[in-house]
Formats: sequence, structure tokens, C-alpha cells
Amino acid sequence: MRRISRITVAGAATASLALALSACGGTSTSSGSSESKEGKGLAIAYDVGGKGDQSFNDAAYAGLEKAKKEFGYETADVEPTDGETDADKEQRLVSLAKQGYNPIVGVGYAYASAVKAAAEKFPDTTFGIVDDATVEADNVADLVFSEEQASYLAGVAAAKSTKTDVVGFVGGVDIPLIHKFRAGFEQGVKDTDPKVKVISQFLTQTAEEGGFSSPDKGKSAAEGQIEKKADVVYAAAGLSGQGVIEAAAANKVWAIGVDSDQYKQEALVKFKDSILTSAMKDVAKAVYNLAKSVEDGKPATGIVKGDLKTGEVSLSNSNPKFADDAELQEAIETAKEKIISGEIKVKSS
Repeated sequence: MRRISRITVAGAATASLALALSACGGTSTSSGSSESKEGKGLAIAYDVGGKGDQSFNDAAYAGLEKAKKEFGYETADVEPTDGETDADKEQRLVSLAKQGYNPIVGVGYAYASAVKAAAEKFPDTTFGIVDDATVEADNVADLVFSEEQASYLAGVAAAKSTKTDVVGFVGGVDIPLIHKFRAGFEQGVKDTDPKVKVISQFLTQTAEEGGFSSPDKGKSAAEGQIEKKADVVYAAAGLSGQGVIEAAAANKVWAIGVDSDQYKQEALVKFKDSILTSAMKDVAKAVYNLAKSVEDGKPATGIVKGDLKTGEVSLSNSNPKFADDAELQEAIETAKEKIISGEIKVKSS
């Protein structure tokens, strides 16, 4: 049952939310049907790239949509703005909390300080943060993943698929989170075939420089790796990864997507035959599960981690050329079983 403190009056409150949030990033709100429960539930605040990144922001939105449909409450999703500060992010979360949304999720590690500050101001509201494990509070859930495990499997796939013995990795920003993707990928490649060369590159040093939001940067980096004979390129770069996939398609080599099943993404449909697989992390499930925990009256808190064992990181099988390759699938399944059993310990840096 929903707590009384979360029941609010619609109408004027919704209008005031729109006004409050327009000053700190655009907002898209959605209400349940006329038969829905009154009250406000899950709200998410997007990371750079925003809605439509075909990656983890969109995955968070999918979790929000599932919660909205199942619980029949009002939801909100809020866009970031260029050059915003931690104070802007905090204001965004505080605005949502004042309106009665619960839980509230910051999508991305950049929300760490904002989530910490907002959670202190609203101890009865549950907050979540995706891809950060540093916020310690009784009302905060750190939604993190073993990205290195899925990336290891992506490395196995790359090593088994390359014909040139050269593969590439494009990371959006040179930060510890993306180091996990690179480390797992490189280990998976080398454990599968030591003679395969891995070319690795980060697009920018900081997110503010556009590493996660610049398809042109991703395309240029991938083209450079392809010129060096890479015929499989794995991108962990948010929206910038679209450029990597476009370059792979143009040059008739393989791309490996990230976070969401990018073979199925509408915006990438014309490139899908070049997307071998995607190293997925189920942000949608993590966001939905947090909403469900609040709905059930037992809010999740602390570190909530998804990995191969829980099924919250994986490789997609949507491309038939990938799914129907028995030798490749056997190699991936063997590696997966060894990671889950602990026989293979995947590096995170």
C-alpha cells in the first residue's frame, strides 16, 4: 500500500511541478488513467545525453514506464541542461521531492552529491542513484552493476568474430566507471585469443566535454580504429556510441552496443545488421525494482548490485547471425559459467 504521506492532490500541484522544473531542466510528466490511484510515485532525472540516447537513460525510462503501468500512479522524468552544476541537479531532485514523488532516481554517477544533499533534506523519501556506490544514507539505494562481466563476454564475442585480429574499444569518458568496461573487454579478448590486438580510446577526460553525448566524436574515433584494421568495435559511450555504430555500418565491420539492446533501438534500425550484440545492464529492472520496493513498503537502500548471476548484466541475442553461431554461443556460455562460479575473476580496472 502507498503511504499517506505520498498521496498528493493533482491539478495545481502538477502545474507547479512543471514551473519549478522548467528552470532546472525540461520535464516530461505522465499521469495514470482516471482509474489510477491518486498520488505520485517514481521520478527520474536523466544524465547527460538525456532521453533518446538509445542507452542507459532510455533504459531508466523503460523502468519508469513499467512502474507507471503496474502501480497506476503519476510519474515524472526530467532532462538535464548544458553546463549545469551540482546545485542545479540538487534543485531538480528537491523540486521532485517537494511535489511528493517517491522514489526519485538520479540516472548517473554525476548525481552523487545532489542525491546525498536531497536525501538529507527529505529523509522520508527514497532516492536512488545509478552507477554510483559512494552515497551512504538510510534512504538511498546505490544501483550499480558488474559491467566488467558483460564486457568480458563482449570481449569473447569480439575475439571469436574478428578476421583481422584487431578489435577496438571506445570509451566515452576517462573515468573509473568506463575503465570497468575496458578492463573486462580487454581481458575477455586476451583470454579467448592472445594474438588479437585491442585498440582502446577514450573520447574525453570529462563528461562536460561531450564524451557521452557526441555521436560525431564516437564516429571519428571508430573510423580511426577501423583504419587500423579493427573489424569489431565496442563502444561504452552513451549517445556517442551511435556514431561508433554508424561508422561500423558504413565500413561493413561489427559494432558491439552497450547498456540497452541496441539492435532493437528504433533510432539505430538502419544500422542494426552491423550490431553483433550489446553488453547490457538492466537499468530498467533496477529502477523498477526500487519503485516496487517503495510500493511494497520496504524501500531498498544501500548498495544494490546486478551481475551475471542475478541476470542484470548480459549479452543480447537479437542479431540472428550472433544467436545462430553455435561455436560463438558455446564460448560465451562457457565463459559466463566460469565467471559465475568464480573460476574466472574479471578485472574492473
